[in-house]
Amino acid sequence: MTALPRWLLIFALASVLRSAPDAAAAAPEGLMTWGVHASLAPAWFDPAETTGISTPFMIIYALHDGLVKPMPGQAMAPSLAESWTVSRDGLTYEFVLRKGVKFHNGDPVSAEDAKFSFERYKGVAASTMKAHVAAVEVVDAHRLRFRLKKPWPDFMTFYATPATGAAWIVPKKYVERVGDDGFKKAPVGAGPYRFVSFNPGIELVLEAYEGYWRKTPSVKRLLFRSVPDESTRLAMLKRGEADIVYSIRGALAEELRRTPGLTLKPTLGTFTEWVAMHDQWDPKSPWADRRVRLAANLAIDRKAINEAEYLGFGKISPSIIPQEFDFAWVPPPYPYDPARARQLLAEAGYPRGFDAGEVFSDMVYVPITEAVANFLQAVGIRAKLRGLERAGFQKSDQEKKLKPLARVGSAASGNAATRIEAFVLSTGARAYGGFPDIDGLYQEQASELDPKRRAAVLHRIQQLMHERVLFAPLLEPALLNGYGPRVADSGLGLIVGHLYSAPYEDLKLKGK
Repeated sequence: MTALPRWLLIFALASVLRSAPDAAAAAPEGLMTWGVHASLAPAWFDPAETTGISTPFMIIYALHDGLVKPMPGQAMAPSLAESWTVSRDGLTYEFVLRKGVKFHNGDPVSAEDAKFSFERYKGVAASTMKAHVAAVEVVDAHRLRFRLKKPWPDFMTFYATPATGAAWIVPKKYVERVGDDGFKKAPVGAGPYRFVSFNPGIELVLEAYEGYWRKTPSVKRLLFRSVPDESTRLAMLKRGEADIVYSIRGALAEELRRTPGLTLKPTLGTFTEWVAMHDQWDPKSPWADRRVRLAANLAIDRKAINEAEYLGFGKISPSIIPQEFDFAWVPPPYPYDPARARQLLAEAGYPRGFDAGEVFSDMVYVPITEAVANFLQAVGIRAKLRGLERAGFQKSDQEKKLKPLARVGSAASGNAATRIEAFVLSTGARAYGGFPDIDGLYQEQASELDPKRRAAVLHRIQQLMHERVLFAPLLEPALLNGYGPRVADSGLGLIVGHLYSAPYEDLKLKGK
């Protein structure tokens, strides 16, 4: 008998392997537990309410799915939409949805659900997106079309990344039946895990959805426990009560790194943190004086904060915009110069400093904010620290109540324009004021199709932000996470720019 050619044997073997049962399709098993650094909020269950931070996507990546979303190796991966096209004139975007995909309640995912999800979206940049969209049309059950009023080069950046949650799809019929509040109490999505139970602010339980289109998850149940205290989270990890913990800083992070059987896993995201000087818009406030804002910047030793809190894994930041973002302009860093800071305060009429009132902080970042307050105190800016739970902090920020100072951060993805839209534009969801010239430049770049001209306009906006000292940028932090010996794949760092575990269907426990 004549031997088969080598290429034919390889082809035959590959065919057999392709037809073999997929190991990932085995029934999910086991429980994976997280110690979460923030109080769990029902608003995180609804993509329509994303607020310009990354934290909700910790849950959204499990419960929900988007038409397009970041995945390992892809900044915009086809998901519920298997493909999309853009018209030559840049005015029409058409998405083709996958067939046979169902929500956790059995309803089919349709273009009508995608249209409904966009129209009910009310989170960050909702007004900006909807101002650019002329119509959203259901072509058929699996085809959705967006028609823009004019070409908008950032449509996919705003729509299809976690800069917003507008592309994440919820079931129209179910939401209309139970209402927005009912949806947050018992969310239904199309993600790899379905909702089981929620003890408000304390514990969330999710279970593998075996009908998930991409693959059957490996782990049966996910348990998220809200544990605000870092030392308690680390103790849980040591005792095996948690498999993964988020945000362990400073000496505790060093302890985690030294503990046999535990792994320290820093993740770097599109994350910047800064001190917002919200009273600068009040002409009677000391913060209205540029010299005072510059003094605050020169008073802060960012290198010391990075080494003490983030073990040096973070990056000193001269801007609220991540240095790796498209269209970022990187200004010169602020030096640590307390003597010059005192001189500037004296020139502004405060030779003995002044009482600055409260500096607000998300409870997770109280140590960072306390360090900042101590540096300000050293030059005469006396600020009293006030910590708030994350949900309360975000609500107060949206209501423009965090005055005069607040430690603010964002790890929302996007580019320089998306960050400016949320925090700098006068109509931004997180902005407390603005400037007509910056607003005008922003509108100019929004419709500019030439990348070089657009970059020049966005760079000018960032130069004005720096010249006017609108913020006191601190760091591009690393989230210092840890996982225990049962974890084969934590999902940490799999998606570039995402700080948390994901995609959840790829997570594995050892022995699986």
